[in-house]
Amino acid sequence: MYLFVFIIFDRFNTINVKDIMDNIKDVEKLSQAKKKFDDEISKIIVGQKDIIDQIFIALLCNGHIILEGVPGLAKTLLINTISKALDLKFSRIQFTPDLMPTDITGTEIIQENKSTGEREFKFYKGPIFANVVLADEINRTPPKTQSALLQAMQEKELTIGSTTYSLEKPFFVFATQNPIEQEGTYPLPEAQLDRFMFNIIIEYPSENEEYLIVKKINHINNHNISPIIELNDLLNWQKLIFNMPISDHLIEFAVNFVRATRTKDLNSNSIAKKWLEWGAGPRASAMLINASKAYALINGRATPDIDDVKEMILPTLRHRIIPNFSSEAENMTKENILQEILDNI
Repeated sequence: MYLFVFIIFDRFNTINVKDIMDNIKDVEKLSQAKKKFDDEISKIIVGQKDIIDQIFIALLCNGHIILEGVPGLAKTLLINTISKALDLKFSRIQFTPDLMPTDITGTEIIQENKSTGEREFKFYKGPIFANVVLADEINRTPPKTQSALLQAMQEKELTIGSTTYSLEKPFFVFATQNPIEQEGTYPLPEAQLDRFMFNIIIEYPSENEEYLIVKKINHINNHNISPIIELNDLLNWQKLIFNMPISDHLIEFAVNFVRATRTKDLNSNSIAKKWLEWGAGPRASAMLINASKAYALINGRATPDIDDVKEMILPTLRHRIIPNFSSEAENMTKENILQEILDNI
């Protein structure tokens, strides 16, 4: 028996037919799982298809999300429902002005060792030791407490005293913010915002969707969400995203777009110089590429194209750019600015 191997040449990558066939199987399995996942979520959540897709993309990319929306749009319910459909350990932290860092990470308590009679420190884990952590109204707590999340979000571990604890895999932080009420809040610093893969804006539902929400609201508690996606499958799909082939010209497009938002860069766009104070950093380029891979994957394609990259620009970059005074005076939103830069490029 002969084994014929076909080689596909990219500018720098070679992929044999076995890898391709394995990828196709993974894509098909993911597409089927995603459909079941959407059907399960729809038992509780009405509409919000694009929002659910973006959250699922962040899960595939092992990224964190910050959700913005007025009260009553089911942000907490959505995240809780998704964690159940993924069969992940869920933890909710209500951020308040008096919340302390140890309320998030855990604390060491002196207790007596029953066998030796000596006193010793014992660490009691906080709510951050979960797979999905909901930081509800994250901007209502002071920066000192907000910073308790930084190491966990970036390095997936926590250092308490002289001991470093690894967090469970996968680990996601979903934070919520109310964009209306700003009194008594502490805006997240740019360094922490940059650690969130997506900034997702939840809008009011349509008239028909709101009708369905009101109609079924009394029946929501009667629905039990079944786990749809197993942990091992999710981890395998994360590896698939990491190894997914992508052409160099898409990477160049993503990098050039991100650099075009920087007002002090040689490649900066005239639109950016007019409307922005600061642009996005290198992490945005990497996140944009990973997001475009995952977006292609959930739509049944084994490699992304230029439209996939464009589709992921807003959720990936809207929280990484800082408008200047002129943009505020002219009522130019971040979305308007990014769209103008895209049209200009």
